[in-house]
Amino acid sequence: MDRAPWNEGELSALRESLRAEMSEKRYLHTVAVEDMAARLAAIYCPDETNLLRAAALLHDITKELDTATQREICRERGIALSPDDEMAPKTFHARTAAALIPERYPAFNHETVVSAVRWHTTGHGGMTLTEKLLYLADYIDESRKFPDCVRLRTFFWDAKPERMSEADRLAHLRRTLIMSFEMTVRALLCEDAVISIDTMDARNELCREEKAANAK
Repeated sequence: MDRAPWNEGELSALRESLRAEMSEKRYLHTVAVEDMAARLAAIYCPDETNLLRAAALLHDITKELDTATQREICRERGIALSPDDEMAPKTFHARTAAALIPERYPAFNHETVVSAVRWHTTGHGGMTLTEKLLYLADYIDESRKFPDCVRLRTFFWDAKPERMSEADRLAHLRRTLIMSFEMTVRALLCEDAVISIDTMDARNELCREEKAANAK
């Protein structure tokens, strides 16, 4: 599907349908991510605001499924899981949510939405702007109270990105994302957990871009 972003009524209908399918905690997080995604889009890509809002609403549609069900969805749809993936079941929902959007929410089967949902947990090398913004919105939405989330949210907004030039805004986004990936890596190391190659690729690419920008 390739069409113009949805109107307010369509997004409201999607939001209400999700309320009936999610726990209260998951629903409150979801609408908080939608709000943050809209705030970020207003600064970085106003024309794609409703695309990001739709992606935010759909990003956790399979989050509350058990691991066995997540694996079954992957198996049925030919989604390959590497040995490292198998050791990080908390990341399954990004794959399964993206896979189920065309089936369960065909009206929202838009490439930008599906890709943002697919990569909102690990990131990956070559992230698009909308992928970066959903990843960040999920990390710093106002429902997040973990110290790293609060610290990153404060770092991002205290810099007043809405007052920056376009170049400075993008540089600030890059630095914020680098910080977020490094927070994630540190947390995983403390848990003796496997670190996704996609996360390392995303972080390393952004670091290369930052180093090149600073060398100018």
